[in-house]
Amino acid sequence: MDFSSPSEDLKTLYKLIVLYILNKVAFPLTNSQISDFILEKGYTNYFTFSQVISELSESNLIQTRALNNRTQVIITEEGEKTLEYFGNRIGSEIRHEIDTYLKDKSFELRNEVSVIGEYYKTVNGDYEASLTAKDNNTVLVNIKLSVPTPQMAEVICNKWQEKNLDIYQYLTKELF
Repeated sequence: MDFSSPSEDLKTLYKLIVLYILNKVAFPLTNSQISDFILEKGYTNYFTFSQVISELSESNLIQTRALNNRTQVIITEEGEKTLEYFGNRIGSEIRHEIDTYLKDKSFELRNEVSVIGEYYKTVNGDYEASLTAKDNNTVLVNIKLSVPTPQMAEVICNKWQEKNLDIYQYLTKELF
């Protein structure tokens, strides 16, 4: 296994790929969503990917924020300008791979960052599952359920990830 560092030209390409991906979506992506694509395509390894994200953040080309045990990543205005100037360095084949991936996975990607289920212990000793679904930063639904055990709260949060659309549709049908 080769642990040598990639050339600066390759690291620049990886940075441009990350900026291109973020520029093509209208919602934040998680660090793992971006790395899944880059690692799946074999562009680089996780160590180099982490360096690229760190350097993009330090250069203010992207912003990262921790949210519910995930790191969300968005492109900044400076990142958009950089991509505008240097984006032509990304080959057409790579652009096509990114565009196809984003088209095929758009719903899954958006759903993963827009649907949040988390739980915590309340002051009375119960656990509260907080379930939220958003669309373009607009909260569609926010539900809080109190349950007696952390296991029940965790199951509820996991099921929310799978069934949020069905639950939202049920609620709107029954309430309207």
